[in-house]
Amino acid sequence: MNESADRRSQRAARQLIESWQRAGVTHLKRMAPVPQPPVEEAPAIQPAAPVVSQPPEPSPVQRETQPVLEAGSPLPSAPAEIAPRDVVNETETPRKEMSVARTAKSKLTKAERQAELEIVAAKVAKCKKCPELASTRTQTVFGVGNPKAKIMFIGEAPGADEDKQGEPFVGRAGKLMDKIIEACQIKRSDIYIANILRCRPPGNRNPTNEEADNCRGFLDAQIEIVDPDYIVCWGSVAAKNLLHSELPIGKMRGQFYEYGRARVVCTYHPSYLLRNPSAKKNVWDDMIYLFADMGVDLKAQS
Repeated sequence: MNESADRRSQRAARQLIESWQRAGVTHLKRMAPVPQPPVEEAPAIQPAAPVVSQPPEPSPVQRETQPVLEAGSPLPSAPAEIAPRDVVNETETPRKEMSVARTAKSKLTKAERQAELEIVAAKVAKCKKCPELASTRTQTVFGVGNPKAKIMFIGEAPGADEDKQGEPFVGRAGKLMDKIIEACQIKRSDIYIANILRCRPPGNRNPTNEEADNCRGFLDAQIEIVDPDYIVCWGSVAAKNLLHSELPIGKMRGQFYEYGRARVVCTYHPSYLLRNPSAKKNVWDDMIYLFADMGVDLKAQS
């Protein structure tokens, strides 16, 4: 689909506003405009002198995204044509619109990203948007790994072991993931790992749409801060919630999707592999596909 740069900018602006609203931002402080220096006209006796031009007026999209609201004014709501995120047409491919609007690589240092992640983690620890999860959790499970990772793993939700230790993917499925990581010739500390939810659902049930929505602002913050080049969605829950798709994971494998500026690969969850060992080959094929795009030939290393 060919879109003009202006339409892509408008869509990114709308999505950025939606992301702010999910994260609880409802007002922006007014910023005083920067005064422009007067333009001196060239003397009549020097008609060839260069003319100093004024900076161009911001486009409609720029005016939308600049913090020019009066203090205490509410953020503009998303246009009506943007469908709610839980409205999905099962016959469509995963939608390309992103909640994270960044298209340029972050310039934050590793230490700065870690500091930003710690701020968000502190907010997560106090979150009680989901009363059932907040009342049954041992602790929140935010995320771990390299805050400047090139690859980000996104899973479903914490299980019993994760709820106990406060770290994602540390149970049986996590140990299998460690083997996959090792086979890819990288270390767990090289990547960043998070989940759709940061609290364990009772009985390890799947997250509800409302729970995923409540946690979405935190996930988007993690993605924006880490700013990975690649994202791996482990399992249908992660793929569905990140890419807004109802397609089965088997049909989402073997191709790249986009989220912000990251390229996304979808594959089976390690817990699925524990129940269906034959699917391990499919996951390995997905890792080969991912790393080939990064310029690494896993076939030669296996």
